[in-house]
Amino acid sequence: MRKLLILMVAIWFCPKVSAQNPAWDEFEPVVKASLRGLSPVSSKICWASGSNGTWLKTTNGGQTWESGLIGGLDTVDFRSIHAWDALTAIAASAGQPAVIYRTSNGGKSWEKVHQEGSEAFFDAISFSDKKNGYVLGDPLGGKWMVLETKDGGVTWKSMDPLPEAVPGEAAFAASSSSLIASREGIGFATGGSVARWHYFSKEKGEWIHQELPEMAQGEPSKGVFAVVKVKDYLVMVGGDYTLLDSQEGNSVLVGDWPNRVPKKLPLGYRSGIAFGEKMDLLVAVGPSGADFSRDFGYTWESLSDRGFHSVKIAADGQSIWASGSGGRLAKLKFFEE
Repeated sequence: MRKLLILMVAIWFCPKVSAQNPAWDEFEPVVKASLRGLSPVSSKICWASGSNGTWLKTTNGGQTWESGLIGGLDTVDFRSIHAWDALTAIAASAGQPAVIYRTSNGGKSWEKVHQEGSEAFFDAISFSDKKNGYVLGDPLGGKWMVLETKDGGVTWKSMDPLPEAVPGEAAFAASSSSLIASREGIGFATGGSVARWHYFSKEKGEWIHQELPEMAQGEPSKGVFAVVKVKDYLVMVGGDYTLLDSQEGNSVLVGDWPNRVPKKLPLGYRSGIAFGEKMDLLVAVGPSGADFSRDFGYTWESLSDRGFHSVKIAADGQSIWASGSGGRLAKLKFFEE
């Protein structure tokens, strides 16, 4: 009995990886591409995409990775990807050609399902469910490009109406995180000449535009780079990608109340953000490092000085993954099964 009691006490006080101290479990790179597209499905399945037409996929939690080219396009940067399972995924390019590809056989082959003209540039992709999704593109003719699908990405068409853009306003394809879609609606955040939040009201049938004076803006390198919904408000991150360590205008909380700047800001420019609702954990990443918040974006603490481009919560809500330059991919340790 005494030995059993001692064993129970030892187990109770055994050091564990705490949710208060998350850390990256980084995988050995299998490609050299810069990976900005990221779509984890679960703690086992994750897809990524990026420069040189690269796609990657793991089905065993990152132990091994499959990789290849999307449509044989070895000069195209696929910065946006969305996956439903180990077989089906959608990938959108950034730059020319402006194309969307789809695979239904785990990446063995990719079918081009949409292409835009020579001036188009895709910034982000987001799905509200298995059928309904959107792709955001840079403004053309004073209006933002917003494509929509209602059949899981098999066919795409322009949304109607389209939101208006002001001269010099831009979206960023740094992590495919400036656009969010849910059953409640669709919205995206911008930068450049002005930082704004654009939201389509299903009730009114029109776009609503909100200024974000708290965020860095006024230059092509400044603005909101990523947004995520937390409870009943939005947490946005960004800054200036030419000033990696600057905290000026790099985060704001937006809700049905006056915008709020975090009491303690992320430690630099941040290009991606993810929220683990089941863990009450926010993670933001950028080239200079990563931060986490346990109070829903009001204060941020340093997670690591290891830089990443993108960070996403898995579709099942059980794990958080990150991707970056040089083919780097990682997962937060305390979410290991």
